[in-house]
Amino acid sequence: MFKIAGFGLFGAAAAAVGGFYAFHYMQSQHNFDQVTIAAPKLKIEGIDFRDLNKNGRLDVYENPEASVSDRVEDLLLRMTLEEKAGLMFITPISVGNEGRLRERPSFEDIISLTTPINSELVIGKLMNHFNVVEVPDPVSLAKWHNNIQSLAERTRLGIPVTIASDPRNAFGHNPAASLPAGDFSLWPEPLGLAATRNPELVREFGRIARQEYRAVGIHLALHPMADLATEPRWARAAGTFGEDAELSAQVVYEYVKGFQGEELSGQSVATMVKHFTGGGPQKNGEDAHFAYGKEQVYPGEQFDYHLLPFEKGAFPAGAAQIMPYYGIPMGQTDEDVGFAFNKSVITGMLRERYGFDGVVCSDWGLLTDAKILGVFTVLESRSWGVEHLSVEQRALKMLDAGIDQIGGEHIPELVVQLVRDGKLKESRLDSSVRRLLKDKFLLGLFDNPYVDPEVAKTLVGQQDFINKGISAQRKSLVLLKNDVVNGSSVLPLEGRPKLYVENVDKDIARTFGDLVDSPADADFAVLRLAAPYQPRNGIFESFFHAGDLDFKAEEKNRLLKIMNQVPTVVDIYLDRAAVIPEIADRSVGLMANFGASDEVILDALFGKFNPSGKLPVELPSSMEAVRNQFEDVPYDSIKPLYPFGYGLSYFGEQLLSSSHEVAEN
Repeated sequence: MFKIAGFGLFGAAAAAVGGFYAFHYMQSQHNFDQVTIAAPKLKIEGIDFRDLNKNGRLDVYENPEASVSDRVEDLLLRMTLEEKAGLMFITPISVGNEGRLRERPSFEDIISLTTPINSELVIGKLMNHFNVVEVPDPVSLAKWHNNIQSLAERTRLGIPVTIASDPRNAFGHNPAASLPAGDFSLWPEPLGLAATRNPELVREFGRIARQEYRAVGIHLALHPMADLATEPRWARAAGTFGEDAELSAQVVYEYVKGFQGEELSGQSVATMVKHFTGGGPQKNGEDAHFAYGKEQVYPGEQFDYHLLPFEKGAFPAGAAQIMPYYGIPMGQTDEDVGFAFNKSVITGMLRERYGFDGVVCSDWGLLTDAKILGVFTVLESRSWGVEHLSVEQRALKMLDAGIDQIGGEHIPELVVQLVRDGKLKESRLDSSVRRLLKDKFLLGLFDNPYVDPEVAKTLVGQQDFINKGISAQRKSLVLLKNDVVNGSSVLPLEGRPKLYVENVDKDIARTFGDLVDSPADADFAVLRLAAPYQPRNGIFESFFHAGDLDFKAEEKNRLLKIMNQVPTVVDIYLDRAAVIPEIADRSVGLMANFGASDEVILDALFGKFNPSGKLPVELPSSMEAVRNQFEDVPYDSIKPLYPFGYGLSYFGEQLLSSSHEVAEN
């Protein structure tokens, strides 16, 4: 019976997969039949232009010398309902191998199993905003980008594609939040940028990342995060600039200016600053990607404090776009619903109070569940507070709240049907389409969206950019402890000591000292650790480092045993705060990093440069202190092990600065 049942299940699975492939094969064949000719390049009345609608005339929206507002209005009048709806969705898209379009799903790329093939999105659904996740080498990515633009050029109006990306210049790898740098220049996490306390460095990072993005065809940054990490357990702290609102505002300002320039242009990368009104005060530190983390709470009544990075950073810098988070701001508006469904937040605050007239895009997956092969749910929709509504009702509520673009979804046909059923006015779509088209025109995509793969090859990850990233890694390191033994500081280490190392590349370590296999045989131990967390079940949840911040007994005792045998220097990667009082006490030297290579760490420990970073978050002294602090209040735990702004140098001074008084508990 088990054997028969097994064969039956296998057969059903095989049929589902086969049907899926056959369905997409038929889609691709059908969609390419709808593709017209490419847009010819013409010259009329002395003006060179791309004849995007292929009518042989110079239309206003095709005219590079016309004003952006005139081009937008001209194109809007030409668009069908289906074309407008397609513009109002942005979703992940799969990048084909070696720069080819992805026209078949592949088990090597999970995105291809959760979204339609490239031609179905562009031709069938008339969408032209996408975000890339896992990407190939820069040349292949640039070629794929050109191919997707060529496909879009063949649509009726030739509206170009906007490609977006989460951060991809740092060490973290959470598909929902940040991506590995790969061939791009490697910098510390945003927490590390804040730790440098160097505004010009942050702007320089933005300028360099902007060049790398544009070289491969990325036009929109789904970052920075203006959220405040006032809740130390929150899994997304690494993407923030810490818990201090004034510091965050300053860094957000420089970050946006670095990516966009003084104004949005054909050399810019537009920024989508998130998550309005501030996604940090998560109840018990849980994340709003998941139902158990959907509540944002304000026990310290600091709702307005979390607005400061937008008020003093994103808005003055001219951020092109804004994204609200998933969570429910409990008790802060007239209804407890998620930010993107909350009219008091999107229209009342963002539009009317702050006068923001840029694009407002929802976070990803608020309408439907994410499914593999269209069958297997991997993540439920984050429709917090409106779970009881139908997909159609959720979309209506979101659009009524003031959202311009719906993230992580590819169902423009839903909006089309809502208009045809009389439930939604087409004029409501027009107001959002105007904003979306404006950014495309300002970014120069209508005049020339294509990139040169050879430029991508030489520019992305060029040595100068790599060196700047290494310099930023150095400047972000925070020296927390440096014991004095026999009248001298332990750090920097001298000579070629015998070293016992963990989580350090041994080939790199050998250039600094003689390696031994046992702590008992070493002069010093060098341990590279990462902030502890409690692993969660589920593939998607496993990417979020959540829960308690302390090392549990087994691992803590193992580390302390090493420290009892040999003088130990600890370097700890902080993707969020850590509770490490025993480790701090037993170590002879303690360094915090926010993304740094082994070589950078060893260079610091051996005195090749002087650590100068300052903590962008406090390190609490116990989990009891963490549980007793308020989620929305900065640096408020009882007697922190290391306060916000703490940092030493090899010259002994303490570098302590805060833009506010440390709150008394």
